[in-house]
Amino acid sequence: MIERVLKTKLLDMTTKYPIVTLTGPRQSGKSTLLKTSFPTYHYVSLEDPDMRLFATEDPRGFLATYPDKTIIDEVQRVPELFSYIQTHVDKENKEGMYLLAGSHNFLLMESINQSLAGRTAILNLLPFSHHEMQTGNILPPTIDEEIYKGAYPRLYDKNITPTDYYPYYIQTYVERDVRLMKNIGDLSKFIRFIKLCAGRIGQLLNLSGLANECGISVSTATAWMSLLEASYIAYLLKPDHNNYAKRLVKSPKLYFHDTGLACSLLDIKSAEQVSTHFLRGGLFENLVINEFIKESLNKGEESNLTFWRDSTGNEIDLLQTIAGKQNAYEIKSGATYTSDYFKGISKWAKLSGAAPEQCFAIYAGDKSMKTSYGEVMSWNK
Repeated sequence: MIERVLKTKLLDMTTKYPIVTLTGPRQSGKSTLLKTSFPTYHYVSLEDPDMRLFATEDPRGFLATYPDKTIIDEVQRVPELFSYIQTHVDKENKEGMYLLAGSHNFLLMESINQSLAGRTAILNLLPFSHHEMQTGNILPPTIDEEIYKGAYPRLYDKNITPTDYYPYYIQTYVERDVRLMKNIGDLSKFIRFIKLCAGRIGQLLNLSGLANECGISVSTATAWMSLLEASYIAYLLKPDHNNYAKRLVKSPKLYFHDTGLACSLLDIKSAEQVSTHFLRGGLFENLVINEFIKESLNKGEESNLTFWRDSTGNEIDLLQTIAGKQNAYEIKSGATYTSDYFKGISKWAKLSGAAPEQCFAIYAGDKSMKTSYGEVMSWNK
């Protein structure tokens, strides 16, 4: 059993809130984390048709049966239940009464904002982090293997190959989760849309171009992108607002929450294929940025990540704001360090007044070192 970093925050929040909500992608390990962290709690899944019918038709009877210390999985399947949970926890006024889990962030957050605001802590669990795989002795041996395989727990727990796992994951996601959240008539176009998004990893989002290539309207492309974000398939990295007297790019950049899923959508069949793929740089960049996001979410914090690019082409791949101070990261998929890694960062540092201690280059090599421009960091560190 791989120890999840988020467990510490999860245990802490149950001593402070009557409800803790755990959300994240399907099969990211939410149910396993909750059941192993709270072995004495009842476990109920609303994916079970009988339980879903019970909770829908007799919510008071459902909560009378499970009045306390209960894990309710896929809770967004019965949104009417939230108001009854609110009334129940307000009356009892105890910490750690319910642990709610769900994989549809939009449906879940909509219900929470309507009924449970102020009564629940909200935590996010993504697939394994690099650190979790490292400490669990399941880390793939090379960077290309890590990109290709991805980080979904079931791959490692059941020793499933990516070519067997991801096509079924995508099929299940489209046929069950997407239909639940939005009525999409032409699913083949939606699958094409996801694949087109995978081909734009690390690029500025151009919804008009995506819509044209997919044969849909821009409004449909906008709605489908929101759907990918809400279901933890893809996310948008926002541009930084500091322009330093230069006009900034205003479009976000597109990334996937798991590089293994992206590789499957790109029809990549092996780690060897990753090494020569035209998108290897974007996939490596995606993998690194995912680690920053996982590190923050596993602490129960917002990631506060942006990127910076001006109209003349100067760019920083990643900016992380901590206590009002920004650290800049250039992400390079090459295994050999060159001083060019700091070319963009040096321009940004001059404009922003940042010190070398705020400047970093993350690359695919093994050696870490400090230079006069900033710190060079190995991806494996």
